[in-house]
Amino acid sequence: MNTSEHTPQHASPLQEDMQTSAVQERSYTEHRIQRGAYGIYARHYAGTGPALVLMHGFPDNLHIYDRLIPYLRGHQVITFDFLGWGTSDKPTDYPYTSKRQEGDLQAVLDTLGVEKVVLVAHDASGPVAINWALDYPEQVAALVLLNTQYADAPTLCIPEVIALFADPAHAALVRAMAQEPNVAQWLFRWQVEQLGAAAPAQGTLLQIVLHDFAGTPSTFPAFISLTSDLHATLQADTQRLPHLATFDRPVRIIFGADDPYLNSGVAEHFHEVFPTSELFLLPAGHWPQLDGPEEVARLLLSVPVTTKH
Repeated sequence: MNTSEHTPQHASPLQEDMQTSAVQERSYTEHRIQRGAYGIYARHYAGTGPALVLMHGFPDNLHIYDRLIPYLRGHQVITFDFLGWGTSDKPTDYPYTSKRQEGDLQAVLDTLGVEKVVLVAHDASGPVAINWALDYPEQVAALVLLNTQYADAPTLCIPEVIALFADPAHAALVRAMAQEPNVAQWLFRWQVEQLGAAAPAQGTLLQIVLHDFAGTPSTFPAFISLTSDLHATLQADTQRLPHLATFDRPVRIIFGADDPYLNSGVAEHFHEVFPTSELFLLPAGHWPQLDGPEEVARLLLSVPVTTKH
């Protein structure tokens, strides 16, 4: 593992538009964590309490938490890019799946020596967090779900571009589209705008997403592989759905109510399958941690964590 200290000199792209000078970017330690032959990029913010492990979905990276982290000052925080995304390695022939992302999470926690965590899942990291929590409940202090999915919720609406890439009937078409940068960037721009990222407060998110897909190496292999795995993951998680009723760790559901895809009905379904969970619907879109970071931080830090093994 390679480690370096990072004291920010300038705000990151998603922090430049913060309106209050009282909120400053935090220093963190950078880590390059080995996962087989590849490296996972992680950031560790020193602090107290169980580590708040903030996980991204796709097509995002750890920067979706840039506005939230300053409000978590004093608390231990870990963010990382799953293999294939952000600053982590992007092997082109790697079999990216939700199950393998659980291995990414495990590698980060093992390497950083973290024993107790508050798992915070957004978007496609929901299955990663929930399945890992079911397998290792003794390490979970709490589980927080931000506009995410797990299994076949009645009102779940898969975003159009993801549905297109997930359909095996269109495999040849989408691979050809991925080879045409202009076509691919138009697709993702359109989809991210449908999710709400065209709003002024989220303009830089669109830049980050498009940069990841336009870069070399590109995040396209991870996107194609994970979308191809989507239906199999949903089917497997649906079979595991009854186990959620017996999960005895605190669960808090924090959803932006204006998300047209991972919508309030999905949040309510989570509330039903986790009988002891708490549900909070905010006036926000798909990224509540960007739309309302101060309120999300308040709800996150007030989660009643457990210390039992």
